Amino acid sequence: MAPPRPLADVLDEIRALLDERVMPLEREFLQHEFRDVLPALAEVRREVRARGLWAPFLPRSLGGMGLSLVAYAEVSAALGTTPLGHYAFNCQAPDVGNMELLHAHGTDAQREQWLRPLAAGELRSCFSMTEPDHPGSNPVWMGTRAARDGDDYVITGRKWFTSGADGAAFAIVMAVTDPDAPPHRRASQVVVPMDAPGVRLVRNVRVMGEAGSDWMSHGEVEYDAVRVPVTNRVGEEGAGFALAQERLGPGRIHHCMRWIGICERAFDLMCRRAATREVAPGRPLGHTQSVQSWIAESRAEIDAARLYVMEVARAIDGAGQHAARDGVSCIKFHVAGVLQRVLDRAIQTHGALGVTDDTPLAFWFRHERAARIYDGADEVHKASVARRILAGYGMVRE
Repeated sequence: MAPPRPLADVLDEIRALLDERVMPLEREFLQHEFRDVLPALAEVRREVRARGLWAPFLPRSLGGMGLSLVAYAEVSAALGTTPLGHYAFNCQAPDVGNMELLHAHGTDAQREQWLRPLAAGELRSCFSMTEPDHPGSNPVWMGTRAARDGDDYVITGRKWFTSGADGAAFAIVMAVTDPDAPPHRRASQVVVPMDAPGVRLVRNVRVMGEAGSDWMSHGEVEYDAVRVPVTNRVGEEGAGFALAQERLGPGRIHHCMRWIGICERAFDLMCRRAATREVAPGRPLGHTQSVQSWIAESRAEIDAARLYVMEVARAIDGAGQHAARDGVSCIKFHVAGVLQRVLDRAIQTHGALGVTDDTPLAFWFRHERAARIYDGADEVHKASVARRILAGYGMVRE
């Protein structure tokens, strides 16, 4: 087995591949649909795998690169510079979280049936947790039931924002298996094939005017008395919330560094525009003080955010997720805010061009506004961190 390559060399190779093979596909994607670039992306994915850059977060035994969380964080930032980056390298959400979940807690049969083809890029998956009738800010309150019937679960309920449900082979569904248990022990996670009787993709939810397609979509999914064997449960019964929390810390690092990558690309586009767009003959936009302020503020915010995320990644690698829980919450709302501000400045710098799909800026602005909502709204994370801080000053929790 060849020794691992230095991370700097890996990042250089990844960036070159993104520049040469992935970014040229952006225009077709932005003007059409994600499914329209799938054939070209399939070719890129074959090249990625041949170069040994496939699934950087997965262990080498599953065909991945076996990178640590800290190393993968740097890779995620590089891939985030294009909307197609993570998919091209088979480390796109929600598949990445499902792979980590099945690797850590799946049975041998589950790993063989679902994890191995997922790791190989032969199929996709989705994660069904959020419900239209219950607030995502209270993840222990949900209506979807998985009632035990002999050796089966019968699952009934409705989910939405099941990202990538369109074309997925299976979902991992969060459902209540014991409504009388304590709140954090009521739900379990169950693998449900998307072609099982009773599963229906109701629609791809339109997000700021776009329904999306295939992996790049958010589905509303109905589970109408869907029968699956109890052996499809991931982990023990009642462990659904704990497993969701376990995948949250590394997933937060993945997302935040992807956002950093988006910020870096937006910053580069903003600077290029400021340096080359003339507002009068011989006078580039970058001579204006407001644009100079946006550039300086963005550079400082991106660098500070990157350092914070990497500090939390090292804390998780070294001491575990629980020890880093405040940092995990803080980077979520902090980096999401930086992302929104940097994108807004870049769009403003581009003027009318910024709100078109001739650059990826408008796409990101539409779809990444949700960064302040998914995985827990900013306000929830802020309140959680503040309560723990105040408890250290003797304030009694509610």
